[in-house]
Amino acid sequence: MRTAPGALPLIGHALPLRRDPLGFLASLPAHGDLVEVRLGPRPAYLVCHPELVQRVLSDARTFDKGGPLFEKVRPLLGNGLGTSGWHDHRRQRRLMQPVFGRERVGTYAADMVHGITAVTDAWQPGRVVDVSAAMQSVTARVTARTLFSTSIGDQDVSDIQHCLVVLFSGVYRRMTAPLGLWEKLPTPGNRRFRAAHDRLRGLIHRIVRAHRRAAGGHDDLLTALATAHGDGADGSLSDRELCDQVMTLLVAGTEPTGHALAWAVHLVATHPEVEARLHAETDRVLSGRRSPEVTDLARLEYTGRVFTEVLRLYPPGWMFTRTTTSETELAGRSLPRGADVLYSPYALHRDPRLFPAPGTFDPDRWSPDRARLVPRGAFIPFGAGNRKCIGEHFGTVEALLALSTLCARWRLRPVPGAEVRPRPETTLGTGPLSMLALPRARG
Repeated sequence: MRTAPGALPLIGHALPLRRDPLGFLASLPAHGDLVEVRLGPRPAYLVCHPELVQRVLSDARTFDKGGPLFEKVRPLLGNGLGTSGWHDHRRQRRLMQPVFGRERVGTYAADMVHGITAVTDAWQPGRVVDVSAAMQSVTARVTARTLFSTSIGDQDVSDIQHCLVVLFSGVYRRMTAPLGLWEKLPTPGNRRFRAAHDRLRGLIHRIVRAHRRAAGGHDDLLTALATAHGDGADGSLSDRELCDQVMTLLVAGTEPTGHALAWAVHLVATHPEVEARLHAETDRVLSGRRSPEVTDLARLEYTGRVFTEVLRLYPPGWMFTRTTTSETELAGRSLPRGADVLYSPYALHRDPRLFPAPGTFDPDRWSPDRARLVPRGAFIPFGAGNRKCIGEHFGTVEALLALSTLCARWRLRPVPGAEVRPRPETTLGTGPLSMLALPRARG
């Protein structure tokens, strides 16, 4: 095992992780299957081979949630499904899994289509729109409506979206601060972060209490979670656990899918041959309808390939951390209890040993004959193992419905001179994405 070059005393690799984290991470597989990096003075180990990544993700008991990322995220989300330790996660997952079954997710398709049309119907033909902000608005609306049904008003949805924007940017600053001092300073940004956190928590508590009083009177995710029961010691979720899960679902359901959709719109608009095939498929499957239904998804085959390739190039979750719960061995290296282990879907998806021409946007690499050639464990936008993202199907259905709805109604064009560069913060975004919105005359 080698140590990554460029470490400085005390702060380690904090500078390359702050200045060019994607380039830094993508360069590390060339140094070996397991590479030591320094997060401040603290050593961590980046896993660069898909088989090793699969071992880490399939053994959640040894490689538990933890490390510098989750130390910063856990105070925000509480002990929810995304941040809880191995033992708590088993119980939470058993309780929540039925809520995200395929049949139940299908019942939210109408809310998903309504979310995208509510935002895009306000666009003015020939005007410039910020697609990134629009897609965040779409996913915030969809997540809030499917979680809370009719018990949430438009003002609450706007409040949730505003709070999440503040929280997402603040978490990444905390994650990359080498000595953990930045978040303790009384800066305006830190005050905004704390205010947004308190405001969002208060809103969630209010809605959870109202749902409890309604005694299952809503057909939404929150009611399903509140009434979920396990066997034996699993019981049901307490009010505090329910609030933590709602916080987790709001965060996980908004920014990652919103960023993936923004990247999809950008990549399609800058690849005319992909756009032409995507529009042709949309026109054929929808047959004159302006919006898709969940039953259309099986026939939107090329749309699915496009979105899969978007997730390969720009996985919203670009880096994750784990912590060893006991002494273990990895790639021939003995790791002590409490060691930080990192893995990066971005670095894995860009490895030329795993994906030919990794920087090329090529949806056809996911055609059935070519997809079989992708090594096991090389493509992990939703993780793997028993901690694989519980909302994978929900997010994918939402994204495909949104993308096909956009293709049926609009043709989006990049604004000349506008530069789009990845913004690796808590998730991998585009930054402001100004595009010209032109109504589509379908063939």
